[in-house]
Amino acid sequence: MKYIETERLILREWTLDDVPDQVEGLSNFETAKNLTVPFPYTTENSINYISKHLKNTYEYFAFAVELKETHKVIGGTSLELRNGQHGNGGIWLNEAYTGKGYGTEVWIARAKFAFEVLNLDKLENGYFEFNNRSKHMQEKLGFKPFGKFSNYCPALKQEVVEIRGRLTKESFYETLKTTKYKEIYDKIKILKKEI
Repeated sequence: MKYIETERLILREWTLDDVPDQVEGLSNFETAKNLTVPFPYTTENSINYISKHLKNTYEYFAFAVELKETHKVIGGTSLELRNGQHGNGGIWLNEAYTGKGYGTEVWIARAKFAFEVLNLDKLENGYFEFNNRSKHMQEKLGFKPFGKFSNYCPALKQEVVEIRGRLTKESFYETLKTTKYKEIYDKIKILKKEI
């Protein structure tokens, strides 16, 4: 199994030992309002999700985001392959760990994995129109919006506008040339190891 190591994080397959950390992160309203996960997010929800994603496949990758220093799972990211050419998915972080640059590391690691290991030509991702943090992050990395859609948010109990964006391989590498993100990118290792 391939896993991804950044300077401060490990992205790896989920285990059932991660249930408490996943529930802690996703049962927070401020996190859940930006996602389509059940809310309140329960232990049963977590067990069901993780049980389905204990092993990644070439169609769907689900990574727990583990903090190297403490081994705590502070978020997650997924990547679903479509037509073998592009990936769809996103990331979430426990609110207590936002604002520290972890999200940037996860986004860049996910893109490196998609473009270099899976050889995809583009990534797609959405964010709810009020989620300025996600909007800013995607813009910084070179995502370009291509459409608006309606999506149901369980935490808000209503339909919300989701803005879809696309990041091409070429755009990602151009962004790396002109930003500080190249330093983060260069420290990312994609390894084969059982954890």
